[in-house]
Amino acid sequence: MQNETKAILKEFWGHSDFRGSQEKIIDAVLSKKDVLALMPTGGGKSICYQVPALAMEGICIVVSPLVALIQDQVGQLKNKGIKAAMLTGGLSFEDLMNTLDNCLYGNYKFLYLSPERLQQSVVQERIREMDVNLIAIDEAHCISQWGNDFRPAYLDCAVLRELAPKAPIIALTATATPRVVEDILGNLQLEQPRVFKDSFSRSNIVFKVKHTQDKLYQLKKYLNKIPGSSIVYVRSRKMSVTLAEFLNQSGFPSDFFHGGMSKEEKREKLDLWLENRTRVMVATNAFGMGVDKPDVRLVVHYQIPDSLESYFQEAGRAGRDGNTSHAVLVTTKEDFDIAQQQFLSSLPKVSFVKELYVQLNNYFQISFGESVTEPLAFKFNAFCKRYNFKANMAYNAFRILDQNSVLALSENFREKNVLKFIASRAGIFNYFERNRKTASVVQTILRTYGGITEFETKIDLFLLSKKTGKTEKRLKKILKQLHKDGIAEYKNTSSDLEITFLVPREDDRTINRFAKKIKDFNTIKLSNLKSMLGYVENTKLCRSTYLLKYFGEKTTTNCGTCDICTKKDKEAPTPKLEEKVMALLKIGPCSSRKLEQATGASEKTLLKILRQLLEDEVVVLNYKNEYTLGN
Repeated sequence: MQNETKAILKEFWGHSDFRGSQEKIIDAVLSKKDVLALMPTGGGKSICYQVPALAMEGICIVVSPLVALIQDQVGQLKNKGIKAAMLTGGLSFEDLMNTLDNCLYGNYKFLYLSPERLQQSVVQERIREMDVNLIAIDEAHCISQWGNDFRPAYLDCAVLRELAPKAPIIALTATATPRVVEDILGNLQLEQPRVFKDSFSRSNIVFKVKHTQDKLYQLKKYLNKIPGSSIVYVRSRKMSVTLAEFLNQSGFPSDFFHGGMSKEEKREKLDLWLENRTRVMVATNAFGMGVDKPDVRLVVHYQIPDSLESYFQEAGRAGRDGNTSHAVLVTTKEDFDIAQQQFLSSLPKVSFVKELYVQLNNYFQISFGESVTEPLAFKFNAFCKRYNFKANMAYNAFRILDQNSVLALSENFREKNVLKFIASRAGIFNYFERNRKTASVVQTILRTYGGITEFETKIDLFLLSKKTGKTEKRLKKILKQLHKDGIAEYKNTSSDLEITFLVPREDDRTINRFAKKIKDFNTIKLSNLKSMLGYVENTKLCRSTYLLKYFGEKTTTNCGTCDICTKKDKEAPTPKLEEKVMALLKIGPCSSRKLEQATGASEKTLLKILRQLLEDEVVVLNYKNEYTLGN
């Protein structure tokens, strides 16, 4: 069987040998053993279930938390000529049944689905009929309330054991503390599992925390110093836009990425970055999952993340090709205080969750006892503004409602395009004559949507794009022009979230069932933040050692490359550096930035000298905040 699995690896992935524990994991799966695989980001987790699934008769069921991740995996398999299907949101019942039929009778090797889809009885019934050779639970840390991305629906993954009792289960994750590992093993009901743990150590990544007074300057400095593809993580959509604009103006080809964009926009931006036409992607945590770019040389966290799990996963997107890369957290003293204030002030109490839930139902005009099942488009910021809710606290309250299955919340940009032709037939015909370039598009719309000259009609830009060969972006421009020219009335509305209510409205009684869990949620968030701030404040323990220790891995070897390991060589100010500073100040006043550039010294070392010179009144600060010689 080893020869067969290596042949599969070579044929479809082009590799001659497995990495780390991959081969041992695959052998265990082929021996029908349950497996928990703990592997670092970029460690090749998917191969651990894809290769054995291809080596066996039947179909592999893969549970994965994110639509983008599912689409990426299925797309990659299809490009390799492997038959794979997916069940994601937005499928009609007919498409759902057709997909399930294909998996039953069409020789498909993989069926990817979300844990929410797994809860549907029709899906469960069809899986029971399939020849399932393997069950893979990807991002398995989502099953634990102590995991950073807890998804309550993951708790129902154990039903797969009943639906396919002969198939082994493999659970995979790249971020799991010992407590989370315990939850995964228990909740999935793994039978005498084999646990494989590759070291989470990423020896090719240089971890640094840069304390500074000027983050923008330091960001530009790192981008100049470390050439190649980069990601800069921020905590808000607004910051992603403004920082990308600043970097573009500073000569670094940049773009922004966040959850409030359409799929077309996301794909366009991602493609430009993957093709290295955009060097820097400034993004929220909506960017990265499922994005496999091997040559990312620099990942910068411009703001402090909410947990070490998030930080380690995002930083781990650097250097997947094994070459030296950098993960830098740039911070000021103010950032530290802001993080504490923001996180502590955004932990919702039970009373707040109750109030938000009531107002949410009022927002959608849902009456007491009513049950609404269809997904609802939702503008988060507009909702917060209407009811005067703090955005961070409201978002955490939504996460609590989501985790406790009151509603399902997803970042899903939705657009509604409504069109009605108001010109007469003669007017439309004359418009064709004057605008021949758009005539074919207008004709396609008229043929596709009957009654569009009489009623406001919802149109599908994706469908029209396929029919006309025009991009959705181009189609919008044409529709806006039709509106401007008085030929049609065009309305475009959008939402950045989607909400599905899972239970009837019962106000306080709905929340009372899990009131104690709200306190647990706050405890977890506080614990996560404390560990993250500990990493930022740490001045003694090797960065890699600190991270590995958090994830339950013991090591006696320091990385030798992080800012902690190398600081001893940089900390001691030299007399020559002081002489250089004095010589420069004799020429004229200088800012600390200018002195740093001129001397080549580290910011920390230089500031140490300047502080001493200020205390000794050898130098003073002028009205421009520049250093100059004292009288």
